[in-house]
Amino acid sequence: MSNLAGQTAVVIGAGIAGLCAARTLADRFERVLVLDRDELGQDATPRRGVTQSGHGHVLLVAGQRALDGLFPGLLDELVDAGGVRFDPGTDLSFYRFGAIWPRMESELRLVTFSRPLLELTVRRRVQALANVEFRDQTAVSALLGAADRITGVRLDDGEVIPSDLVVDCTGRGGRSNSWLGALGVPAPAVTEVKVGVGYATRLYRRRPSDLPEGSAVFCLPSPPVEKRAGLALPIEGNRWLISLGGWHDSFPRDAEAFDRHARALPHPAIARLVETCEPLTDLVLCQYPASRRRHFEDLATVPAGYLALGDAICSFNPIYGQGMTCAALEAVALAELLDRHRRTGTALSAEYYSRAGKIVATPWQFAAGGDFCYPETVGPRPHGIRFLNGYARRVQQASMVDPEIRRVFTSVQHLIMDPAALRKPAMMVKVLRAARQAPR
Repeated sequence: MSNLAGQTAVVIGAGIAGLCAARTLADRFERVLVLDRDELGQDATPRRGVTQSGHGHVLLVAGQRALDGLFPGLLDELVDAGGVRFDPGTDLSFYRFGAIWPRMESELRLVTFSRPLLELTVRRRVQALANVEFRDQTAVSALLGAADRITGVRLDDGEVIPSDLVVDCTGRGGRSNSWLGALGVPAPAVTEVKVGVGYATRLYRRRPSDLPEGSAVFCLPSPPVEKRAGLALPIEGNRWLISLGGWHDSFPRDAEAFDRHARALPHPAIARLVETCEPLTDLVLCQYPASRRRHFEDLATVPAGYLALGDAICSFNPIYGQGMTCAALEAVALAELLDRHRRTGTALSAEYYSRAGKIVATPWQFAAGGDFCYPETVGPRPHGIRFLNGYARRVQQASMVDPEIRRVFTSVQHLIMDPAALRKPAMMVKVLRAARQAPR
């Protein structure tokens, strides 16, 4: 008991962020209660409360390592359930900037799966913990306490649940601003970048001979002229998950437009899959108007007993596949800070938000930088974005022809290497020379 940070912790939201938080808290609180508005079933099917549940999800290497640390053996379990392990350098057929990139060994491994399979597998792990209780079809209406300390939650039915810590994993659509405002807590400043992204997804039957190019396909546009993107991932059940989308209204909304979009992509493999594989589902659509970052780290004071995690802090353009990774990394950071502070005071809250701000800074720069390659993108432009985007384009062009640059770029992209590695003078000279040799 003396090693615990408190008696009761409440997690609002049972998505990936909430499950990672609950796993972290289970070792540090006597009791953990996970609340979610949805009905949490026992099969791997999309659920209503996760708007992108039926679409493609990717864990970056840093995210896979974080999740496998929280849930040892998780990646092997996903592969046993039908997930596919592959090398993104040799098994992912990737198109951007006018060419399909040549295959180069990356020494990294990814596992692909559907979001429902990942969530179900992780949720079963958390449900097996003796001191964790799940309550589905349960909605929170308010936080309890005062501006300096949150002391629990009130449910829609009026029930009051006291707690030492509330972790808000309700995502970008949560009501935490109004909850905190009702107690006199100032709302954090928000940076919003309007990207006008949308995409449609359909599942197809997968056969071993479908894709001679490798295990998966990812086609990104070359801005500002091209806007269409396409993704084909192998997932469990011998299925292809194919998502077609794009920036600023360049995405399909019906089956006929879906087929046209596939044929218009510069990488021919996705159109071939759409034309030759048996469709198993109807289209599922998703629109994502804007990326949004809440700057809790800039607040002068933050209340004790309340923390936001995952999309409740930063919601990225989903095409870049960064959200689940950042949520897992934030949960790992929370574990380290709870072990250091051993209490849920304001010092814990302030240091946690500082760490979370650093976790999201690099992926936010990647995402916002890429989005501002389009003149239609609206929002506060980062300082020097034109120079940064120009150099980022040359890094990617150089990655087509130089294995060392490719290795560093891929490691930075997967958040396992500091972006400063690409800004060292010797590396910059190497990038600029190699970029001239890239296909045009």
